Amino acid sequence: MVTIIDYGVGNINAFLNIYKQLNIPATTAKTVENLDQATKLILPGVGHFDYAMQRFNDSGMAAKVNDLVVNQKLPVVGVCVGMQMMAKGSDEGSLPGLGWIDAYVHKFDASQVSAKLPLPHMGWNDIKIVKDTPLLRDLESDPRYYFLHSYYFKCNNENDSIAETNYGINFTSAVNHNNIFGAQFHPEKSHHFGIQLLKNFAEKC
Repeated sequence: MVTIIDYGVGNINAFLNIYKQLNIPATTAKTVENLDQATKLILPGVGHFDYAMQRFNDSGMAAKVNDLVVNQKLPVVGVCVGMQMMAKGSDEGSLPGLGWIDAYVHKFDASQVSAKLPLPHMGWNDIKIVKDTPLLRDLESDPRYYFLHSYYFKCNNENDSIAETNYGINFTSAVNHNNIFGAQFHPEKSHHFGIQLLKNFAEKC
């Protein structure tokens, strides 16, 4: 069962609608008990890093989710701030991240982003697949996704980076470390490209 962690942050219904369209069973979790049937997890996120981390920590689900991911090795995909939460921390806040991936989240340097590339990075952009993983298989050529962020994910181990995007600089736009996946972009807002990625997560990861 694909289970979307509903801690009050993220586009929950958009994920549910896509999986309904794909005829893939999916549900949400608002309590620890709701996680009992989960076989795969989606950690959504939008907005400020510390706000999302605090909401997640206050949800009562954080310890259980950590156990499922770290100890029981359930596949998980973090989306947007949900991916950033998987790092050790962020320039955007003071709270520690989940630390599931050896990485840190940095603010885009405005001096490296030209006047034609305003912050936040918002809208459609290409991703370049740099490592073969089940999450990014069977995509159409030149896959494009919808982004909305001013901070980027920097892996300390480059092998964890599976896709890159250019916005003034090349930055990691998707990650994978063992059972842990992340997408800086919003697959739930990215039409057929996003639908294929979410299908891959449900069926191949």
